[in-house]
Amino acid sequence: MNIVVAVVAAIIVSVGVLWFFFAPKSAYRARREGAVQEAVIEVKGGYSPSVIEAEAGVPLRLIFDRKERGECSSHVVFPDFGIDRVLPAFRTTTVTLTPNSPGEYGFACGMNMLHGTLRVVGEPRPGAAKDADVKPAAEPAEPQGSQESPKSQESPETQGSQESHESPEPDDDATRTEELHSLIRRLIVAAALTAPVFISTMFHLYHLDPWWQLALIAPVMLYAGRPIYATGWAAIRHRSPEMNALVSLGTIASFLYSLVATIAPQLLPVGAREPYYEAVGTIITLMLVGQVLETRARLGTGRAIRSLIDLQPKTARVERGGAVEEIPAEQVAVGDVVVIRPGERLPVDGVVVSGGTSIDESMITGEPMPVVKKTGDMVTGATVNGTGSLRYRATQVGQDTVLSQIVTLVRSAQSSKAPVQRLADRISSIFVPAVVLIAIWACALWWALGPQPSLTYALVCAVSVLVIACPCALGLATPLSITIATGRAAKYGVLIRSAEALETAAHVDVVVLDKTGTVTEGRPKLRDVLPYGEWRSVEADGDSGVLAFAAAAEDDSEHPLATAIVEGARSRGVHVPPAEDFAATTGLGVRARVDGREVLVGNPEFIDAHDVQMPDDPQSVDEILDQLDRFAAEGKTPMLVAVDGLLAAQITVADTVKPTSRRAVAALRGRGIDVVMLTGDNADTAKAVAREVGIERVVADVRPGRKADEIARLAAEGHTVAMVGDGINDAPALACADVGFAIGTGTDVAIESADITLMGGSLTGVVTAIDLSHAAMRNIRQNLGFAFGYNGIGIPIAAGALYPLMGMLLNPMIAGAAMACSSLSVVLNASRLNGFDPERVRPYRVKSGRRAGRADVAGAVGDGTGCATATGNCAAASGDTGFGTIMNIMKGSIMALFNRHHSESHDMHDMHHEAGAGAGAAVDPVCGMSVDPAAAAASREYEGKTYYFCGAGCAAHFDKNPASFVK
Repeated sequence: MNIVVAVVAAIIVSVGVLWFFFAPKSAYRARREGAVQEAVIEVKGGYSPSVIEAEAGVPLRLIFDRKERGECSSHVVFPDFGIDRVLPAFRTTTVTLTPNSPGEYGFACGMNMLHGTLRVVGEPRPGAAKDADVKPAAEPAEPQGSQESPKSQESPETQGSQESHESPEPDDDATRTEELHSLIRRLIVAAALTAPVFISTMFHLYHLDPWWQLALIAPVMLYAGRPIYATGWAAIRHRSPEMNALVSLGTIASFLYSLVATIAPQLLPVGAREPYYEAVGTIITLMLVGQVLETRARLGTGRAIRSLIDLQPKTARVERGGAVEEIPAEQVAVGDVVVIRPGERLPVDGVVVSGGTSIDESMITGEPMPVVKKTGDMVTGATVNGTGSLRYRATQVGQDTVLSQIVTLVRSAQSSKAPVQRLADRISSIFVPAVVLIAIWACALWWALGPQPSLTYALVCAVSVLVIACPCALGLATPLSITIATGRAAKYGVLIRSAEALETAAHVDVVVLDKTGTVTEGRPKLRDVLPYGEWRSVEADGDSGVLAFAAAAEDDSEHPLATAIVEGARSRGVHVPPAEDFAATTGLGVRARVDGREVLVGNPEFIDAHDVQMPDDPQSVDEILDQLDRFAAEGKTPMLVAVDGLLAAQITVADTVKPTSRRAVAALRGRGIDVVMLTGDNADTAKAVAREVGIERVVADVRPGRKADEIARLAAEGHTVAMVGDGINDAPALACADVGFAIGTGTDVAIESADITLMGGSLTGVVTAIDLSHAAMRNIRQNLGFAFGYNGIGIPIAAGALYPLMGMLLNPMIAGAAMACSSLSVVLNASRLNGFDPERVRPYRVKSGRRAGRADVAGAVGDGTGCATATGNCAAASGDTGFGTIMNIMKGSIMALFNRHHSESHDMHDMHHEAGAGAGAAVDPVCGMSVDPAAAAASREYEGKTYYFCGAGCAAHFDKNPASFVK
């Protein structure tokens, strides 16, 4: 009969538990107040309401009213919006954002245990992205942060501090420190009162009457454990139980059982009248120990951001009214002239107006060598002046400084969610219900089938299951490692934009490098000027020499090669005349009219395309070819100059390889990562540079629009591709790569298109980022192993799995200790990432072609940025192009001169690309890929024209600055 009753009762309770956890929750519709939506969310053991419904495209103000202490709910994180906001205890905090696209976006506490949903309904606003393009709105005029809650009067902690005005958001560490002190006070009380009961019952050194045990443990329950119970029962009320709820259920069940055994023992069987007060006190004490250690450990997770913020000096010396005065650094305005003495730290960004010095920029870039600064050079706030003095004009202050943008980027990355976290999220969503069901059935089966006193055994097992389960460890496993890793990366000048980029970097097996500005310094210099024909008799450094004409034509170009020619001419004393009718062909050359004569400067393909003829007094064709090959083999970039339709000269420009490039390439190859150079420069020059740094695979003479095609081709072959570049022409390839690395010294467009920015400009930053991503992912896997291991082994033991074999049950106190160790082990293991050192990396080898084994390569390859890289959409090169050198020099009128460099394989490449962009096809303005308008992933209207995109990533980049892509 007992068996039937127990099973039926367990079934009924189980059904109720399943309904409780999984029944749909009603949504609260944010109320509209003018142009803003608003919703108030109570934070106490969960979010109430936990589902917020809002209208797309309308600013949304979420007011979080936190009515509890504790580490768990001290933050709220919106990973899709890049928001991580501190929620001070017993105060309200406002988060303002604008959800542009319909859909459901989750938010959670900092420990990933409390969950809510933002449900966005309606149609996207005009001009808004059709994909999930959500971002924080601009902060409104009123201060954002926290204010005292008028509702918090019910809490004794807030009496006497009821202010209606908003105040700035308090420091995260100050809030955590205050909560840590509160936990320590409660821990001391709990430990002092529990110790006599524990010693009496466990070691039997003396007898302590149950009434005395009750008197000692009651304050532990009512004071020390009050935050646990307040949070736990609130979580149950909100239908989102977590760790505090499980501990509350277990300890209250034990306390009530012990209370019956003390007050009315006759109600229990003779063998089941032993109270469990020591278990209650010990579990609460261990719970507090775990929270104290956890809070203390988490105090260190933000040290990278704090150290960055602390780099800015508190004061600045500026010139005002003819005198130098010292003012707070935050009061420096754009245009102020800042005076810096030797050894001082620069307060803001600016440009040097006088003086000269060397500046240590290692705290921003990670590069140890000081950088010489002189008049006209840009300087960065938070860097340290050397032995010289200088005056500079402030150009970026406050939130616009490089340091502030770095801090913002790191915070955004720390609040984002890595794909690996989805596993933990899925398990966490069913973890607590599963634990409760196991406890119910363990209790029922022990009561029905267990030996006498069966009720005692049933209670012990149920309480042990509830206490040993620790969902907190699952919630912490991923975000804690991400937080520490992205902060650590910032210390080495590597800015990681998102957790997804950090995870993807661990799978990279091919790194594609641009040449100019990436492998090389990007500051080429003029080397050789070889005139032909009539120009031989004209002095090269004269006003009428061919160098003057070439420099005049290039003077309006922003290309580094053009700058090198102009600066080289002026340094040789050549007068550069003005030019007219300037026109540039991206990646090929320029055309202009100088002193009434038409001048062309560019590569052989550009010269061929304009039907340039040999001069009347030609050199030997073989001699010119030999010169081209010799200069290219020396790592120089040869360019041809034509005047009035006749070949006039050959000019060479050479760039210097960065000192760290060879070491970085060797390190990547040593890790099993293939390195490819992708450049628009000619093949011989590219191969010369590649030989110098140890790169074996070169793809040269690639137009800017084709760089993304090469990335797509590598991805289609099953590789996880990282692209490293610094120029505008690299932006499409950066956007289409699985991970884009932008050189921090490059263009804003390149940096905006990338997932990771290397502030120092050195390729060693790529190695550091990949090494750190491997360390972070290894750390996350270890964390998940700890979490799963403790629970996977502990819960069955707590349920009594060992009793049939060994005749033992798990004491609830031991279960409580195991629960605390589970969470603590994850925290301590994640903290090991703080010791990451690029010079001491654990050896590893990357397996090539990992993507081929992943599910996302069935017919098309996703790139992590939304750029579709299926061969049909990207018109990727195929056939015999391989990794070898691809030459795309076109046939022109000087066929004997240039035709021998023509590649048959590139003809196939062009034919394939043109076939992909057949009738009715459009071209993605961001990555240059052919797109079928009917199957385009996104489209945009701009200045009366419709543009189609291969993926959401390209559409998002277009939205940031449409004008830059439609020129």
